Amino acid sequence: MSPVPHENPDPAVMREHYRSVLLHESDLAATPMEQFDRWFGDAADRGLPEPNAMVVSTADTDGRPSSRTVLMKRFDERGFVFYTNYTSRKGTELAANPHVSLLFPWHRIARQVIVTGTAERVGRDETAAYFRTRPHGSQLGAWASEQSSVIPSREKLMERYEQLAERYPEGEQVPVPPQWGGFRVTPVSVEFWQGHENRLHDRLRYVQQEEGRGWRVERLCP
Repeated sequence: MSPVPHENPDPAVMREHYRSVLLHESDLAATPMEQFDRWFGDAADRGLPEPNAMVVSTADTDGRPSSRTVLMKRFDERGFVFYTNYTSRKGTELAANPHVSLLFPWHRIARQVIVTGTAERVGRDETAAYFRTRPHGSQLGAWASEQSSVIPSREKLMERYEQLAERYPEGEQVPVPPQWGGFRVTPVSVEFWQGHENRLHDRLRYVQQEEGRGWRVERLCP
């Protein structure tokens, strides 16, 4: 007998009916980073896996976009920091075009945070301080991987890693790769999206005003 073909579910009929607390303008903090701190704490307290995972979208000089998920490693009033190989696709695109978008997709609690802003490299001292906190294997991996470049096989990657492991055994300090470091994304707008039933979502966006006049908040149609 021929096997019964597997039928995938129809994505057109997939939908969640969100039941969430309404988000009012009066609920928001004075600045987007303060509000992000509240929501990030909520996401962590509710047990979301890797709440610091974010989608980073960049574009090349011809406007062709690319996206990938990375881990946000720091945030404060200056913005959001992540680390990467500067010669990777996102690194070279940000060098040529610093405009960037970040998306924190907290599906389990029907929330998203969408950031638009500009990226610049963090200082080498800040990069080195963070690099020292990484596990030994991750430090070696930053050297072994020429991120985004073509490699003939996984075996070749592992060969590079093993050579580095012999050169820098556990307990020996690994130098910071010169081509590796952090980017800080300084926001110009931050949208807080709260899902509700019937697609009547709350979307409140902070927009930076000119001449240091702080932030204004605007409500967007869902």
